[in-house]
Amino acid sequence: MDNLLERQPDGLYCAAGGFYIDPWNPVERAVITHAHADHLCPSSKRYLCTRAGEALLRARIGSEGLIEAVDYGASVTFDGVRVSLHPAGHIRGSAQIRLEYRGEIWVVSGDYKLDADSTCAPFDPVPCHTFVTESTFGLPIFRWLEPTEALAAINAWWRGNRQAGKASVLFAYPLGKAQRVLAGVDSSIGPIYTHGAVETFNRLYRDAGIALAATQYARSAPPKTDWTGALILAPPMAKTAPWLRRFGDFSTGLASGWMRIRGTRRRRSIDRGFVLSDHADWPALLTAIRSSGARRVWVTHGYRAQLARWLEESGLEAHAIDTQYEGERDDAELPSDEAEP
Repeated sequence: MDNLLERQPDGLYCAAGGFYIDPWNPVERAVITHAHADHLCPSSKRYLCTRAGEALLRARIGSEGLIEAVDYGASVTFDGVRVSLHPAGHIRGSAQIRLEYRGEIWVVSGDYKLDADSTCAPFDPVPCHTFVTESTFGLPIFRWLEPTEALAAINAWWRGNRQAGKASVLFAYPLGKAQRVLAGVDSSIGPIYTHGAVETFNRLYRDAGIALAATQYARSAPPKTDWTGALILAPPMAKTAPWLRRFGDFSTGLASGWMRIRGTRRRRSIDRGFVLSDHADWPALLTAIRSSGARRVWVTHGYRAQLARWLEESGLEAHAIDTQYEGERDDAELPSDEAEP
């Protein structure tokens, strides 16, 4: 079986079609799975993405670069390679990239999850010969509860802090995770404020018709705002910023799949951890791989060697591929405008 993709210094390259998927450096043509920073590189000349993800991609790369956006399932052809994008369920606009060339079909999943999420299209299995999967949480220990349970726990923590006269500062990825929280929390508990990095993407989600709880930009709040009982959503990198001082007495929480590991919350000096991830857990990874029908699997970022070994022992041809994708790193999304002294 020939390789339709190869790992190059600039990323995963399709030589037959002359394009990269989620390149790590600027390239002539990039096919993008989603708009998280580790899966796109600004300054490339041409981009292909989903129509649902176009505004998010443009917000990331700025005004430079030509974007071609297509609907899920629609295909374009590059030098004989038929390319189509299919829902990945990770964040709004996220896609699996299907490549078809001379009867061979590859699917590059990008990041994905199988859990229900009202803020994005659900994961859609795509049959293929070779499946390229992430492995951010590719160990059996990583098993998520129902998302509704995590959101109920956030509500209970927030409500308890309100009763104790505290604000609740919840750290979450500003793109995808924060909007998922806003789509599921009980906004009757109190007002919700946001860090600027979160509010930027909130606007784009709302413009697309995604229902989110009402929010206020924290930096625009009057000087004597009473933060008691408020929920403040911020990126994880804001945890050590002077920006937090304005909120007075507050409790901190972090929404992340890494909260599944005992001791993580304590090491990161967080009061509460909530296991809520936009990546597949161990059972979901195996389900997605089986659903693809692939006999060969490339495993990227995360616990790739461990998952590849498990797949090989299960009878599949599996390869651990070294990439620069980061998966769910709590410090991967940098604050955009709140790092004031």
